[in-house]
Amino acid sequence: MKIHVIGLGVNEHANLETGAQAVLARLSAQDIVLGAPRQHETLVAYEHQAQRCDLPKLSELDNHFAQWHQEGVRQVVVLASGDPLFYGIGAWLVRTFSAENLCFYPNVSSVQVACHRLGLSLQDVQVVSLHGRPLATLRRYLQSNKTLVLLTDQHSQPHHIAQECAQAGLDESELSVCEALGYEQEKVRSFAVKSLLDEKFVFDPLNVVVVKTSAQKSRYPSSVGIPDAAFVTDKGEGKGMITKREVRLAILSYMTIEQGDTVWDIGAGCGGVSVEFAYWHPRSQVIAIEHHPERLACLAANQDRFGVMQNLSIVSGRAPEVFADVLANQQYRPNKVFIGGSDGELAQLMAQVWALLPLGGSLMVSAVTEDTKYQVMQFAQTRENAQDTEEQSLQVAVAKGERLAGQRVFRPNLPVTLHHFIKTNHKESAQ
Repeated sequence: MKIHVIGLGVNEHANLETGAQAVLARLSAQDIVLGAPRQHETLVAYEHQAQRCDLPKLSELDNHFAQWHQEGVRQVVVLASGDPLFYGIGAWLVRTFSAENLCFYPNVSSVQVACHRLGLSLQDVQVVSLHGRPLATLRRYLQSNKTLVLLTDQHSQPHHIAQECAQAGLDESELSVCEALGYEQEKVRSFAVKSLLDEKFVFDPLNVVVVKTSAQKSRYPSSVGIPDAAFVTDKGEGKGMITKREVRLAILSYMTIEQGDTVWDIGAGCGGVSVEFAYWHPRSQVIAIEHHPERLACLAANQDRFGVMQNLSIVSGRAPEVFADVLANQQYRPNKVFIGGSDGELAQLMAQVWALLPLGGSLMVSAVTEDTKYQVMQFAQTRENAQDTEEQSLQVAVAKGERLAGQRVFRPNLPVTLHHFIKTNHKESAQ
């Protein structure tokens, strides 16, 4: 079955390239044209003989294709707004079908049209899709002096976005709302954030919002090492069960998270490490495991505070008991693991995690007490005997300056020992 994916561009009536026109003209009565009702209506200038089907939920689409295949359908045309491979249905089709079954016909995206209306160079903007995603996702992108092009839905309309800008401390930013692009009623209007908050405006729900953030300092970080006080913790901001900033910096540096990595944070506490992993690496997947109810609540609050909803998953439960449930999702199998808390199970955790890791995977463990340091040293010796690791270890001892009776003093924190093990082969016999 051949699947043609036709981009409709951004017009009330589609303007298709000759290849896409020829595909539609060749369709028989047994073939399928699939799209939203509005998308079908844009094809008024291109008649075809195929059956018109409305696009179902994405979760049901696989079954529809299977049914059409059984019925002997030879060609399916999928209609896509804008450009199919730019935040469109094309990505799902690429993941689901082999390349030889797919043929794409590009067109202009709403992002391109919005940028042209405003005279913006595409290479100078950052595109963020809020369509079908929590509004809080925007937070990780709200830093000063940026130009963001936002794909929106009913939960991310201009006044919602203005509220997020104000909450970020960027209330001098400017929003341009590009409504009903390509339609007769198209409008492009610009507003100050404050005016959107003070007055009620009506917008066409089909809009692209361009945000030029102000030069004000944002509450959301633009460099690694988020201050401890920025996190919600179980003992007041920055004072509860959280890995301190200087130690987090070392962990981030040694673990070298890459695009596509799946990272477990075991004993995630209030989420300092998990949030920084997810915040700086949006194309990695982070799994935070924690069982303490109050810390779980803080972890969820920090996930929302920093807008890391898309790539941080919180697992409630005690390790290693929850491993089987987590591994039921193949996409959650880790290639990098950080153990920041073990609740007395460190030796067992390290052994089980090591067995899960693929070649090249890594395990980082932090230890503060002499008991945990001893267990890590035993594990390190086991790995040395098995000759299956490259190990790096360091101790982070931080003393921070403060005032005592009017005098400056440096008060030391307990030193934290970090061990980083990279798996170099699969010898497991020495465990």
